[in-house]
Amino acid sequence: MRFLCDEMLARLARLLRAAGYDTYLARGGQADDDLLRIARAEDRILLTRDRRLAERAWPASLLVGGRGATAEAQDLAAALPIDWTHAPFTRCVMDNTLLDDAGLQDVARMPPQARVLPGPFRVCPACGRLYWPGSHVRRMSNRLQALAQILPQP
Repeated sequence: MRFLCDEMLARLARLLRAAGYDTYLARGGQADDDLLRIARAEDRILLTRDRRLAERAWPASLLVGGRGATAEAQDLAAALPIDWTHAPFTRCVMDNTLLDDAGLQDVARMPPQARVLPGPFRVCPACGRLYWPGSHVRRMSNRLQALAQILPQP
């Protein structure tokens, strides 16, 4: 599954990316017609809080009603078979690009305390953002595991 989140669902988009899902996040003020065109052309499920936009994209859309990233994720999982442990930490949470293994030069740019960790070390080839298994990854991993345990609400 590939997703397109409207700008109101930025936190959900980052959670989906952290879980490994290809998730386009709309830019602020991006036109609805543009979002619909992208969703159709790239075979993406449109996730939105905008009822009219969801109706226009139907059936390849989901109106997300939960408030906050956890409630949004639960709402999504109630409607679609989301695996929150799909392919964790394989995409840049900022720009959605698939991550590469970090080279020695990339690792050299990491903080000294990160370089002694066992890895994996990754880098975004688009923005250069570095990823290592520090406290943020541990917290996010725990969050994804917790989401995987939540049963969808009827």
